[in-house]
Amino acid sequence: MLKSTILAAGLVGLAIPALAQDGPDANTVVATVNGADITLGQMIIARSQLPPQYQQLEDQVIFDGVLEQLVQQEVLAGTVEEVPQRVTIALENERRLLLAGEVVQEITIEAVTDEAVQEAYDAAFGSEEPATEYNASHILVETEEEAQAVLARLEDGEDFAEVAQEVSTDVGSGANGGDLGWFGAGMMVAPFEAAVMEMEIGEVSDLVETQFGYHVIMLNDTREQEPPALEDVRAEIEGTLRDGAIQSALDEMTEAAEIDMPEEGEIDPALLIELGLLNGDE
Repeated sequence: MLKSTILAAGLVGLAIPALAQDGPDANTVVATVNGADITLGQMIIARSQLPPQYQQLEDQVIFDGVLEQLVQQEVLAGTVEEVPQRVTIALENERRLLLAGEVVQEITIEAVTDEAVQEAYDAAFGSEEPATEYNASHILVETEEEAQAVLARLEDGEDFAEVAQEVSTDVGSGANGGDLGWFGAGMMVAPFEAAVMEMEIGEVSDLVETQFGYHVIMLNDTREQEPPALEDVRAEIEGTLRDGAIQSALDEMTEAAEIDMPEEGEIDPALLIELGLLNGDE
């Protein structure tokens, strides 16, 4: 998914919504500098690329600022008699990126529809039963003898949290009286999870051995965790649909394309840092 992720990230913000209206259009000439036109469309693109803090300014302030910027750029650009190779190459890359962005936008629009999102949500959560979550505390010690001693202290009426703070080798939970918080199936090692699932609220377990040592567990509470609402996972689902559609299209197009690639070692990869090559340096 790396290729599609990089591609999609590079194309953020390139989609321009259609706007039907009478009057000026994107080709309307706003200013002319030494015979070179600056159009309304160029200004719209320039405005859309302003940092967020500038987007909040008044329309006239932004208009004047963008126009001044483009005029100044044209004044400077017009003095270039021969376009440097590095600029030509950069323009080629920019053109490729923008055209690819148009294709990605079309793919995304077709793939990420309300119907597709609902279908993906139903597939992931529609038939899912509420899952049980558990809130438990434990006291972890290294040996069976130590664990038996913990059980004896609890049977004598000592407070679970106080014993945990005193002797538990799980420093993180021990400082909180052994509290592990809420967890669901698959989040704890198998013997621990199996013991908790068999317990009643308020019950203290017998010794439970895991690779970490010996546990004495108290089940504090349980609850049913309902599947998330569609709106809570919409962004995640849309991202999955988008990335999957882009990757699928890339795979299909790449398979159909005629691509010649260099053999490994044919071109030294270290050449990518040789900026002098952009100036025709040897």
